Amino acid sequence: MVEKADIKWSELRFGYLKCEYRFISNFKNGKWDDGVLTTDDYLRIHEGSTALHYGQQCFEGLKAYTTKDGRILLFRPDRNAARMKSSCEQLLMAVYPEEKFIEACVKVVKANEKFVPPYGSGASLYLRPYLIGVGENVGVRPAPEYLFGIFVTPVGPYFKGGLAPCHFTIANYDRAAPRGTGGVKVGGNYAASLKAHKEAVDAGFSDCIYLDPATQTNIEEVGAANFFAITADNTFVTPKSPSILPSITKYSLMHIAEHYLGMKVVEREIPVTSLGEFVEAGACGTAAVISPIGSITNKGHRYSFYGEGKEVGPKTKELYRILTSIQNGDMEGPAGWVIEAK
Repeated sequence: MVEKADIKWSELRFGYLKCEYRFISNFKNGKWDDGVLTTDDYLRIHEGSTALHYGQQCFEGLKAYTTKDGRILLFRPDRNAARMKSSCEQLLMAVYPEEKFIEACVKVVKANEKFVPPYGSGASLYLRPYLIGVGENVGVRPAPEYLFGIFVTPVGPYFKGGLAPCHFTIANYDRAAPRGTGGVKVGGNYAASLKAHKEAVDAGFSDCIYLDPATQTNIEEVGAANFFAITADNTFVTPKSPSILPSITKYSLMHIAEHYLGMKVVEREIPVTSLGEFVEAGACGTAAVISPIGSITNKGHRYSFYGEGKEVGPKTKELYRILTSIQNGDMEGPAGWVIEAK
């Protein structure tokens, strides 16, 4: 086994820590090269690159975990590969082949094995694949060349406090336009969220929740995560909308809720005025995994969930326990959910 880096793993937050290697591949003259591992953590791109001027870029996020017996597992990288393909097609970018995406993830994790947090530390290795339009260009058109890369960094919880209730407010902004790019993972969606996030944090909340951009009546996303809620009759409910990013974590939780916990699972519109119907709520995503929601404030009205917003609900705890047990190799999950980096 590789000796781990000298890092205080339990003190890690969700931030950047430089690791030794990253993967880079270039698309020129209609094809991708084989890609290389490099120690250089800076990119040199042309000043006319479409990623800089027209937002022609997308990215992904996934994690690797160390198991109790020392293996390294990646959680559902095939779904990230498929989602990046969808993002590329939406933005008319060259698609990085899905099988090569998975191979590159394994390669970069193995190269940085000493930075994969040890089992039981509460931390994981975060992978950030990205694809950007580069090359000489000035007009509004697809790029002549593309660059695909993956860097990694060990991370702790996205929200401080780990599995503890967070408190949110309804945003006064939209994160994406109707029939726009809300359903794909592109940087512009996140740029649009920065001001709303800052205002929410300045007001004492963990983050904000966005309503649907067309009618401003239905719950859509929780900052950079998906939303779910649980009813008193054991139903897992999550929003359905074309402008919501299809979260790999959310769809994993939906499967766990139905097949492991025997819950009814429903994707539907969730009017903000119906929040009082739910006994538990949460935000979910690769970075956050699950962040229980203690309360949501909308125009001065506060909707509180389990334990008056001060406790994590039992169903949320079970969903978190099962998902993280599968990710860490403590429990066998559905076929194909984890692959070993070897």
